[in-house]
Amino acid sequence: MTVATERPTRFASLNPATGEVVAEHPVHDAEAVAAAVARAREAGRWWRGLGAKERRLRLLNVKGSLTRNLNRMAETIHQETGKPLADAQLETILAITHLDWAARNAAKVLGRRTVFPGLMALNQKCELEYQPLGVVGVIGPWNYPIFTPMGSIAYALAAGNAVVFKPSEFTPGVGVLLAEIIDAVVPEHPVFQVVTGLGETGAALASSPDIDKIAFTGSGPTAKRVMAACAQNLTPLVAECGGKDVAIIDSDADLEAAADAALWGAMANAGQTCIGVERIYVVEDVYDAFLATLTARAEKLRPGFDREAAYGPITMPKQLDIIERHIADALEHGGRAVVGGPESVRKPYVEPVVLVDVPETSAAVCEETFGPTITVHRVRDMDEAVEKTNATTYGLAGAVFSGNKARALDAARRIRSGMTSINAFGTFASVAALPFGGVGESGFGRIHGADGLREFARAKAVTRQRFALPLNPSSFGRTEKEMARLVQLVNMMHGRRYK
Repeated sequence: MTVATERPTRFASLNPATGEVVAEHPVHDAEAVAAAVARAREAGRWWRGLGAKERRLRLLNVKGSLTRNLNRMAETIHQETGKPLADAQLETILAITHLDWAARNAAKVLGRRTVFPGLMALNQKCELEYQPLGVVGVIGPWNYPIFTPMGSIAYALAAGNAVVFKPSEFTPGVGVLLAEIIDAVVPEHPVFQVVTGLGETGAALASSPDIDKIAFTGSGPTAKRVMAACAQNLTPLVAECGGKDVAIIDSDADLEAAADAALWGAMANAGQTCIGVERIYVVEDVYDAFLATLTARAEKLRPGFDREAAYGPITMPKQLDIIERHIADALEHGGRAVVGGPESVRKPYVEPVVLVDVPETSAAVCEETFGPTITVHRVRDMDEAVEKTNATTYGLAGAVFSGNKARALDAARRIRSGMTSINAFGTFASVAALPFGGVGESGFGRIHGADGLREFARAKAVTRQRFALPLNPSSFGRTEKEMARLVQLVNMMHGRRYK
């Protein structure tokens, strides 16, 4: 006999450092998601009708309110992720700067403009504008629960869309607080709504026939499931997935600065960063000196939930198994731990782990670890570093450290990724004018910047005939003589050879 079990109607978000319940939230089912999308459809029509100037004003006021609630938001992030309060504050500040940029630049990027028609259509007045899609669904991650989804939320709202946001089940309170802040500034219609729940809630959002686009951040396997759900209705998707990002250390790099930046990139947020440094390739001339500097710094780091801790716990419990497996695999295949080791996994924390002599085929090198571990590799030169950097299915970001500008730029451009920083870690993420996104298994599409605004709009082209041309080839009344003149004209314009 089969016993029917009721689906839970509420779930708890937990502090991963203490296991204590932070808050309880409703599990929104498919019917609740559909109702939210329907409300968003109506709200989106009102939001679009306000016009760019009024939307700009309201979003700037949302930014102001979020700024005044910065510490409240940071505390919520701190409680739900376990990351240090200062890191949560920094994350919120970055979200604020992106909201500001999107609000201030949407009209300029998306507004109507004229386009030169070319000699063949001189009688046409040509205009191009970018119109709102309607309703955008955003499925957010837990590791940066305000900054990462804001890269979609702010830009979608600024482009004139309504947004339905499904935060991670590990950080629902961040989304609920953001909705509270936006509702207070824009009370007339629910242009921003939050639906909370587990995977089924996100699946209902992705498979909704009334969603015009989904913005997803998460793992590659989950992205594939979201894509399958979107495919049912040909719903377009922008996906920001994982990475196996690299720091390359040139022979003339400032080793102290490079070690400091690379270590932050590897260990900040307990290594739970999609653009985090997971591999370091060091030119052999400075390998030993760099490794000594890196390990000396890494040994001083301590995880915890107190204010003095360098970083917090592993937010998602099952990630601990992956971290343990990667460390074990590296050691089994000849790698050595020069900082930490298997004993560094002290649930829910992982102490810093620095691995060397790890084969390129090891899981610790090939797969995303998402923990405070790093592999350091000796390479012959920058060419070998770039070659090994690109020997992966991922392609999100990376960093190059070098005292030679030309060599650094050359390496940065050859790295197969969406973003690369030189002599710093991840600075592109803080520059709101730059696009953010990856290639390969790191996803597709772009958030942030002008590309991010256009990601949540549809291009609309309009032509208007100003006067009739003496020759009209798109008519059944055309003559052979007129076509001969047209062919002659095209040959004059386009038929010459170029040297």
